Amino acid sequence: MSHGHGHGHGGHCSHEHKHEHKHDASDQGETYSLFKNINMDLISCLNEVQKGSIKGVFKPYDQRLDKTKYVESSSDQELLIYIPFAGEVKLKSFCIIGDGNGASPSKVKLFINKDDIDFDSVSDIKPVQEIELSEDFKGEIDYPVNVVKFARVHSLVMYIPSNFGADTTKIFYIGLKGIFTQMKREAISFVYELRPNPATNKNPTTDTTNKSI
Repeated sequence: MSHGHGHGHGGHCSHEHKHEHKHDASDQGETYSLFKNINMDLISCLNEVQKGSIKGVFKPYDQRLDKTKYVESSSDQELLIYIPFAGEVKLKSFCIIGDGNGASPSKVKLFINKDDIDFDSVSDIKPVQEIELSEDFKGEIDYPVNVVKFARVHSLVMYIPSNFGADTTKIFYIGLKGIFTQMKREAISFVYELRPNPATNKNPTTDTTNKSI
């Protein structure tokens, strides 16, 4: 898979959203887990060695140490992961387990509700939040996000530009935590169907009354 990497990561990039204060992910476990609310069929990843392998890193918290399933970058350290949800999400935090020997991601840029980001455009779009990561081999670190900015998320893009020195990046687990709200499309359709009610034409004075309110 070829993708041009003409974009630079110079000093103009701001890191105002570094989160040095990390929380212990093991305290909550599956609490607020969004695993079951991810649309697994539509998850995708650019620059993965094996197509579709990204789906294997999204799994229940108690399976986070399973290293039989992972995603690894192909030609360099970069990965661009697209994660759609089955409804609206308020994202609270995330957890990433990477491989040793420098292959763990060292930084992640987060974008929301953008379905068309690729390696050519990602450097031109300002991320909603950018977070410096630590090497975490057991899923013990939770990275909180700015909840106000992630209050209405339908899809999440995680762009990983670098790792801790290895030629490629390798991830075993990504855990997302937050609050999921089921979309009520059926109820909305039902309301629209009720609007054209012939009974509203029975009393011609109704319109006059409504206009005066």
